Amino acid sequence: MQTTPHSPQACVEIEPGFAWDGQQAYLFDIDGTLLRSRDRIHVDSFADGVRRVMGFEVSLEGVSLQGSTDTKILRDAFHKAGIAVEDFEPQVEAILDAMRQTVAEQRHALQLYLMPGVEATLEHLARRGALLGLATGNLEAIGWIKVEEAGLREWFRFGGFSDHFPIRSELIGNAASKAREMAGAGATVCVVGDTPRDIEAAHANSLPVIAVATGHSSFEQLLEHRPEVCASSLADLLASTRSAA
Repeated sequence: MQTTPHSPQACVEIEPGFAWDGQQAYLFDIDGTLLRSRDRIHVDSFADGVRRVMGFEVSLEGVSLQGSTDTKILRDAFHKAGIAVEDFEPQVEAILDAMRQTVAEQRHALQLYLMPGVEATLEHLARRGALLGLATGNLEAIGWIKVEEAGLREWFRFGGFSDHFPIRSELIGNAASKAREMAGAGATVCVVGDTPRDIEAAHANSLPVIAVATGHSSFEQLLEHRPEVCASSLADLLASTRSAA
C-alpha cells in the first residue's frame, strides 16, 4: 500500500493498482461515513418504539452499535434484557414501524453534519459516471430521512437497508445486487464505510472497500482489517488524488 500524508493529521493508504474512483458503483454507509448526528433522536427511537408497542423500555447500554444494523440492535437489546424471543419477536415489526414514525415526527429536529469532503467526493464520482447508492444499517425510512435532511438526496439512486437484513454482509450483498441490476451484471461495486464491520461485510461479498476514519474507529484500527483504501477522511482521499494528478 502507498501512503500519502497531506497534513500532520491526514493519511491515505491505497492498495497498489486499485483505482478508488474508477469503480462503476459505490455503496455508501450513512452514520460516520456521510454524516453524524448531534441529537439522540434515532438512538432514542429504540426505547420509544418498544414503549409504544410493549409498554416498557429496553436499554441500549452494553449493546454494540457501531457497524451494526437497526434490526440487530433491537434484538440484541431484548436479548441483553433477558426477554425471551417468543415474547418480543411477534412485536418486532410493530416496534420498527414505531421507530420509523418517531424519527419521521422529529425529522426537522435532527442535528446532522456532514463528514469532511462528502459532497466533493460524491460530485467527483458522479462526474466520472459512477452509480451512487446507500448501504446502511439504518431502516430504509430513517436512512432516507437523514440523507434528505442533510441535503444529499440528489446523489443517490437506490439503497440497501436493514429492514429485512439484520446481518450486515447480507445487507451489502443485497445492495450490490441492486447496483448490478442498474449498472450491469459485471459492474464493479465498491463499499464505503467507517467501521471494521463495513470492511468485513464488503470482503464477505468479494467487494473492495474504502474505509474512512470519520466514525469511532481510528485509521490504524481500520487499516488492520486490510481495506483496499484507508483514509483519514474522504477529503484527504480526494486531496491525495488531486495532488497526484
